[in-house]
Parts: sequence; structure tokens; C-alpha cells
Amino acid sequence: MEDHKEKMSVSNDSEMKVELQPESAEPDVDSHAPGTGGGRPSLLWRLKKKDMLMRGSLALRGIALFLSLISFILVASNKHGDWKEFELYQEYRYLLAGAILSSLYTGLQVFRQLHELSTGQNLIQLRTAGLIDFVGDQVVAYLLISSTSSAIPITNRMREAADNIFTDSSAAAIAFSFLAFWCVALSAVISGHKLSTQTYI
Repeated sequence: MEDHKEKMSVSNDSEMKVELQPESAEPDVDSHAPGTGGGRPSLLWRLKKKDMLMRGSLALRGIALFLSLISFILVASNKHGDWKEFELYQEYRYLLAGAILSSLYTGLQVFRQLHELSTGQNLIQLRTAGLIDFVGDQVVAYLLISSTSSAIPITNRMREAADNIFTDSSAAAIAFSFLAFWCVALSAVISGHKLSTQTYI
């Protein structure tokens, strides 16, 4: 009878050891790795990425605003009498219109993004802002590249005949407009990425 009790106690001890062992074991998970489920570090990493994208987009639009304004000033002031008047050529009027629209759009976007970064409040709902950013960047980028492309041939023909301050100003305006296009086009890539991975955090 005593032997039987000893065996029972031994078996009970072994069972308790078996039951306690899985509860003390913890999975080996790196809580700091991005993408590990639902933890605070994952949320902070996503917020940091969102902030970097916003600052990158703001910088590109700020540069595009500066370049578009220079292009606008160069075209609008390109008046030197006789045939050297930008108003006489529809290509340069189109280039001026593209620079104006680009300046207005990027100026409004820079103002909105600076307000959001400084106050932490959104002027527009996230879904609406994402669509406006993506569509607006695409439209303005198209306007810039098409107006630039239309002004290049006539400027080349004029420079072959006579290279003067009018053609030099036109070429400079085209160059600045083309650089503004690249900034807006890169901003459109960021806008598309943000729209496709919108998390609404």
C-alpha cells in the first residue's frame, strides 16, 4: 500500500512539472521589428514612416513652388519689343499658364502641409486629401511637361536664327519649368504610395 502511494506522488509531481513547463515558456519574438503584430513599436514605426513621407513631399513641393515662380517671372518679364514679346507666341503663353497653375497648386499644398505639421490637425479628411494630392500632382506634372515640350521647338528655331536676351530668357524659363516637373512628378510617386497604403492612423 505504501509503495502504491509513493508511486502516486511521483506521478503527480511529474504531471505538475509537465503542466507548468509550457506556461513558463515564452515565444522568442523581437518586439522592435517592424511588422510584428499589433505592438507599440510597430505603430511608432508606421507613424515615423508617414512623417518622413510627408516631409519629403513637402520639400519637393516647396522646391517645385520656387522653380515655378522663377519660370513664371522669366516668361512674364520676357518683353523686349518688336517680335521679342512672349505674348505673340501661344507656346510661351502656354508655358506661362503652366507655371502659374503650378505655383498656385504647390503654394496651396505647401501651406496645407506646413499647417498640418505645425498644428497636428488635418484641414481635409485623410481620404480626400490623398485623392487630391495624387490627382493634383498628376495634372500639374502633365501641364508642366506638356508646356515645356511645346516651347522647346520654337525656342530652338529662334536660337538658330538669332541668339539674344529673348531666347536666353525663354530657354531659362523652360529649364526651370522642366525641373519643377521632376519635383512634382516625384511628389506624385509619394502621393500614389501614400494613397495605396493609407492606414488612417
